[in-house]
Amino acid sequence: MAETLSPGVERIARAFAAARARGRRAALMPYLMGGFPDLETSRAIALAYAEAGADLIELGVPFSDPLADGPVIHAAGTAALRAGATVEAVLELARPLAGRVPVVVMCYANPIAIRGNERFAEALLACGASGLIVPDLPLEEAPALRRVCDERGIALVPLVAPTTPEERLSRIGADARGFLYTVSLTGTTGERGARDPDELRATVARACAHTRVPVAVGFGIGLPEQARQAAAAGADGVIIGSRLVRAAGEAEDPAAAVAELLRGFSAALS
Repeated sequence: MAETLSPGVERIARAFAAARARGRRAALMPYLMGGFPDLETSRAIALAYAEAGADLIELGVPFSDPLADGPVIHAAGTAALRAGATVEAVLELARPLAGRVPVVVMCYANPIAIRGNERFAEALLACGASGLIVPDLPLEEAPALRRVCDERGIALVPLVAPTTPEERLSRIGADARGFLYTVSLTGTTGERGARDPDELRATVARACAHTRVPVAVGFGIGLPEQARQAAAAGADGVIIGSRLVRAAGEAEDPAAAVAELLRGFSAALS
């Protein structure tokens, strides 16, 4: 009997397949800090991502203690909170995007716990989000949220790192929905210099061996050449974060600036 996919999982799977069908080496997934530099501008940035070739969009919810984020994204989240961004307002940014590309929300566990799994999942469903990433949700605490997400057709996307033990990686990969977010290096998010291609290839191959869903690589990819290397290493998707967030904070016209950058990444993956 064929496996029945939930709506979110199906939309994400179609996005990865469509990227390959168009001749793209890997699906392109830019990260957006919701509410940065303000809500209206972040909405314009999100639409610019869709216009510039994004296959999926990762929508970040600002949080006061973002343990996985490096200085650029941490500062952007702090600025968004100071500007008045709320969880509910950021989730609304997904609504105009959902008909164009799958939106995967990245939110830390605390805002979810405060609202409760069911209420938060209902909010994701209402805004049209296809998936959810919770970077500080341990494997042992994931089943309750995954069940709630599964019931609503939302893909709960887990993360793995180069330091994840083999047995734990196997369990995480088996339960992954949508795709497996593979952290390419130890440490927090942020732009990095050149890396050993053999190490990157080994990291991706290890993740692929333990899951049936696409493997998307993130953390430290700030140049088109690095995106190309990740695709060459076998990644099904490439996630670009800090470089785009930095451009949004520095440019007079953030939407135009990130669109230009994203077109460069798109060309590198074509």
